[in-house]
Amino acid sequence: MKILAINPGSTSTKVGLFDDEKSIFKESISHSVDELSKFSTSFEQKDFRTRAVLDMLKKNNVDLKTINAVIGRGGILKPLQAGVYKVNEKMLEELKNASVDHPSNIGAVIAHEIAKEINVTAYIADPVCVDEFEDIARFSGLKELERPTLSHALNIRATLFKYATETKKNVAEINAVIAHLGGGISISPIKNGKMVDVSGANDGGPFSPERSGALPATRLIKFSFKSGKSEKELIDYITKRGGLISHLGTNDLRKVTEMINAGDAHAKLIFDAMCYQIAKEIGAMATVLMGKAEVILLTGGMSYNEMLVAEIKERVGWIAPIRVYPGEEELEALASAVVRVSKGLEISKEYS
Repeated sequence: MKILAINPGSTSTKVGLFDDEKSIFKESISHSVDELSKFSTSFEQKDFRTRAVLDMLKKNNVDLKTINAVIGRGGILKPLQAGVYKVNEKMLEELKNASVDHPSNIGAVIAHEIAKEINVTAYIADPVCVDEFEDIARFSGLKELERPTLSHALNIRATLFKYATETKKNVAEINAVIAHLGGGISISPIKNGKMVDVSGANDGGPFSPERSGALPATRLIKFSFKSGKSEKELIDYITKRGGLISHLGTNDLRKVTEMINAGDAHAKLIFDAMCYQIAKEIGAMATVLMGKAEVILLTGGMSYNEMLVAEIKERVGWIAPIRVYPGEEELEALASAVVRVSKGLEISKEYS
């Protein structure tokens, strides 16, 4: 089964062609600032990016008629169950009017346009708005503020399925804590295969290379009023200029490691603080499972860092065995989602 996977980012569109889960080729199409500046929103880029994908496929001598399915990265939709969804008109309309402008909002649109041309099905899988929270997890300490469910669901669930395949277990029987450790961090307790809670991403949890994580609430309110920043500037500040960038001026963990190896005591302290917060949140999420976590899974780009993994293992290894699945292979995760549907391991859902 040939699967075309499409992942639009802020300045690039990543494309992969797969034979089931085996990569045939992957390519990143770069988009210049000048090209993108012609569009006022990400959604307006849909025709431009679709043409770029088609041109790239033509350059690689890909016969579109040999493609059996197309899948795009899911965007900012209403909260939904985890899984694979067929792209339909309802989904396209909501993405057009999404509450947050993000390049992922056109993943489904590009997939739909190409799939329509060759008469195959277009899908998305596990977008950031996946919501499988138990009711008890939704409450914050203010009735006006429900806890958000945004997370790195695509990579978290792809890691869950990798673990299930390796251990020959049914996903619905797995209780685990999965920590996605990248530019942003999401840590989720998996209860009988479902993401019943999550911390991180843009709200709460540990600080990460780019995001501030949980902040002292009263100090944050005072800072916000005194800063002179607009709402958008404040949100950008804590989600794009927080964490390692705020403390050390870089979001590159490799550079932080170099600083530590060169004897920078402050860099080591900040690094240790991030590991401490990650481990603390893993421990907190383990309580959701009431001591029944069979494994802790570490994934995402930071999981390549041996020093970070070692520090986290030292702090939480007593809770459950730890397995590491480094990287965030989003194109592979998208292709794997289609394969699960084709093999009957998942049933694709209709978005409504």
